[in-house]
Amino acid sequence: MRQPGTTVRLIGALAAGTLAAGLVVGCSSKNQVPSIGYATDATIASYNGGSTLGASSGSTAVFARVLTGFFYTGPDGQQVADTDLGTAKEVPGESQTIQYRLNPDGVYSDGVPTSCDDLVLAWAARSGRFTKPGDRGAVPLFDAASTAGYDAIERVECQPGSRDATVVFRPGRHYLPWRSLFTAGELMPAHVAARVANVPNVVSAFQGGDPNAVGRLAEFWNSGWTIPADGQLDLSRFPSSGPYRIESFSKEEGLVLVANERWWGNKPATGRIVVWPKTFDLKQKIGDNAVGVVDIATGSVKDLNLNGFSVHTVPGRGAEQLALSTGGVFASVQARRAFALCLPRQTLFDKLGKVPDAPKSGLGSGPLNAHIVQQDSLLYPAVIGAADRYSGGDVANATKAVTASGAPNPTVRIGYLGPDDRRAQTVTMIADACKPAGITVVDAGAPDFTPARLTEGTVDAVLGSTASAPGPAGSSEGVAATSALRTGNGLNAGRFGNGRYDAITEQLAADGNSATQLNLFTEAENLLWAELPSIPLFATPRTIAFGKGLRNGIAAPTQAGSGWNMDRWVLER
Repeated sequence: MRQPGTTVRLIGALAAGTLAAGLVVGCSSKNQVPSIGYATDATIASYNGGSTLGASSGSTAVFARVLTGFFYTGPDGQQVADTDLGTAKEVPGESQTIQYRLNPDGVYSDGVPTSCDDLVLAWAARSGRFTKPGDRGAVPLFDAASTAGYDAIERVECQPGSRDATVVFRPGRHYLPWRSLFTAGELMPAHVAARVANVPNVVSAFQGGDPNAVGRLAEFWNSGWTIPADGQLDLSRFPSSGPYRIESFSKEEGLVLVANERWWGNKPATGRIVVWPKTFDLKQKIGDNAVGVVDIATGSVKDLNLNGFSVHTVPGRGAEQLALSTGGVFASVQARRAFALCLPRQTLFDKLGKVPDAPKSGLGSGPLNAHIVQQDSLLYPAVIGAADRYSGGDVANATKAVTASGAPNPTVRIGYLGPDDRRAQTVTMIADACKPAGITVVDAGAPDFTPARLTEGTVDAVLGSTASAPGPAGSSEGVAATSALRTGNGLNAGRFGNGRYDAITEQLAADGNSATQLNLFTEAENLLWAELPSIPLFATPRTIAFGKGLRNGIAAPTQAGSGWNMDRWVLER
């Protein structure tokens, strides 16, 4: 039985109560709907949530109940244990050591048992250890979203096919948020990679360092789980380790998830979930009564009618922000400062970032004045002093900074995944505010936009949430926020690199002493406000709505989205 925490046990009790009531009533006029539509502003680009493409498109908000992990992101942003997959516990040792034990009943939907091979593949892909020669030195073989935590692991002890794995961290390295490793949506089926890459044994390939085998595995890991827009899926590559599996994906029918017949945990309460990602006309789908759950950025869909829904508008764990290039028009820090000085941050919050009944303090209480510290952190008030000079609309100092940059009349192209009415308004407001400082702002939003365009240099800034994600983002651990500014990480689309920042983040992950944390976070925020690889705006407001008769829906304004417990949803009409 799935026992991920008090919250979900309560949900389970409510679900059980609901179902029991239905059995008692029997001839009630309400019937359970066999299929529930789920509208989200995530996109469906990759099955692999650990890859740059998967993480930056929001795949964990779609596949968390298809690909399970030892932990998943709960509705408050915390990491919650999922004992259906297995157990993980820290054990004594000279080095930090975690013992993972997979459920003996665990089996993928294709009949292959879950095994520690999956952990070895996840670690190898995200450790940064496996590289190839590049123009400027070694580059990673695997296009991992982040190496955070995985790069601190010395080895994963695993007998191929075994249910047990021991993860041993490097001597002198400690990783406090270890529960953010091997999580839902990121623990991939190693047997599929082995089969397609023609590698007899994944564990042996990495332990022996066979460059040809590792290269083939990397090639598959990077692109073999990509989901083509035309929906032509080879379903043998997409087995499930969760209560749902993929049945189909198409431009017309959306992503259809159905109950996984081999799932060993509690059977899903509803046998079919249809996911409508941002690439669909969500307004039309809602109007067609094809949607039971909505989870999108507030104001992103213009004139959306949610009559008949129970609507929650809440500040999200994701940070609405501008990720800036560190090349092109923003190659000089003075140019980045000029842009930050003219941004109307307070006005943007007041008009676009403030939720109804906004709290006086904490998440969503005002403009976001930190890059990696969340507003409801006890440390937040003490670390945000460097943000004071960027309160907004300082045309005089922005003009001086443009002059100091040596690049007169700069043009800034802001990209985002469209259509998105709120982000379009954001760009318009920025353009109006920065024009008097001699900065021209161009709206480069597009329906096929990805953060990779920032890396390629076709835009100068990405307007998105944490780590440039278009939709659900953020967690209380803040790993993605920190990783998106670390040198060489896939999520670091702007290619910012600062050795001191990298060292600070390693210390933050290793030392939980509150005084040390305060000093390190203060230094980090001072550094980031000085270098400006990104500019935080506000906690991204989320509109989460449940249709009439939808039971067990719990709003989750995090990277997992409100589909975190979709296997408990029941819709009665």
